[in-house]
Amino acid sequence: MRILEDELFPSTPGKVKIERAHAINRQFNRCFASTSTMFLWALFLIALTASYLSFQSFVDTSSKYFSASWGGLHWEKQIRASAEPRRSQGFSVLVTGAAGFVGTHVSLALRKRGDGVVGLDNFNSYYDPSLKKARKSLLASHGIFVVEGDINDGRLLAKLFDVVPFTHVMHLAAQAGVRYAIENPASYVHSNIAGLVTLLEACKAADPQPAIVWASSSSVYGLNEKVPFSESDRTDRPASLYAATKKAGEEITHTYNHIYGLSITGLRFFTVYGPWGRPDMAYFSFTRNILQGKPITVYSGKNRVDLARDFTYIDDIVKGCLGSLDTAKKSTGSGGKKRGPAQYRIYNLGNTSPVTVPMLVSILERHLKVKAKRNVMEMPGNGDVPFTHANISLARAELGYKPTTNLETGLKKFVKWYLQYYGYSRRGARNL
Repeated sequence: MRILEDELFPSTPGKVKIERAHAINRQFNRCFASTSTMFLWALFLIALTASYLSFQSFVDTSSKYFSASWGGLHWEKQIRASAEPRRSQGFSVLVTGAAGFVGTHVSLALRKRGDGVVGLDNFNSYYDPSLKKARKSLLASHGIFVVEGDINDGRLLAKLFDVVPFTHVMHLAAQAGVRYAIENPASYVHSNIAGLVTLLEACKAADPQPAIVWASSSSVYGLNEKVPFSESDRTDRPASLYAATKKAGEEITHTYNHIYGLSITGLRFFTVYGPWGRPDMAYFSFTRNILQGKPITVYSGKNRVDLARDFTYIDDIVKGCLGSLDTAKKSTGSGGKKRGPAQYRIYNLGNTSPVTVPMLVSILERHLKVKAKRNVMEMPGNGDVPFTHANISLARAELGYKPTTNLETGLKKFVKWYLQYYGYSRRGARNL
């Protein structure tokens, strides 16, 4: 009992106060320690969260980098190797639409004579992308690297000009086709207008600025009835949205030439055909349907007048493109600042010998040794024009342009390529 009393009532005066003080201190210390621990835990959680966010950002960035179709040291090395000229005073040319019909042929011709070439193409699905991939493989076999990307990608274009000081740009990328504009008008504005402006902005900012040659179209003559079409004729009455975007392109390029000193040459192509051509073109689809035994639709104009086109073989178009590059003068700007007037030109590139569409079909029948099943219909109001005919006197005088392939010879070469490419057998069509 004494021990119990001593515990309950300590004999030392003031001991209770001291013990109470120690208890308060211990509670305070425990509280402080608890607060410090919570603070440390909070710091730990903040650091953990920051680390996670940083890591997630790194993962996202890395994912974007590795999933991108361009960029990196290896990519830059390929670009430089492809752009390196192999002849003295050779050009370094950026060819847009390089996996397209004209783009492939121009790129091969440039490489053959020793110029450096880098291609750019978005491989869209306007027609079978496998044909574009096959063209890309053909270019790769000749040491030409094609970047997969869009001309509306300003970052990509800036990077290309940063890696290579291109001397020239051959701009052939565009949304082609007159009739498709009725189905998808936005694609024409996106490629032929917005894409052109994006490219011109990149060329404007480049130092040195490249000289530019680009593909306009004979369609800009629109409802013009004076023949043959001359560069001085009216082009303010387009018959299709496609034609309107090409006409807009001519006005836009003139503006960039005037303000920024870009050397620019526009080429108005007249119905280009030949091996590796576009499947949406009449001669190509006629060939496919004739071989498959399917009927073809041959349009006629008013009063059943046969439509006629100034069919121009691809090799002749290539000569005009290279002649334009060879005679293009340097741009007069630097980093977007103009130092003086710059060269601005527009040329017709045609064959000067229009042929009717029924005659085209007859030539194909002879080379294919198959009779076509023809359905003749009046031309609908889809933007097509009844005839085209080029006056090429200006291109002949200033570019040395002289077409040498007539339609009979050109279609014979096309049919030979078509049969080989699609593996056609006389006993039946295969892969058609």
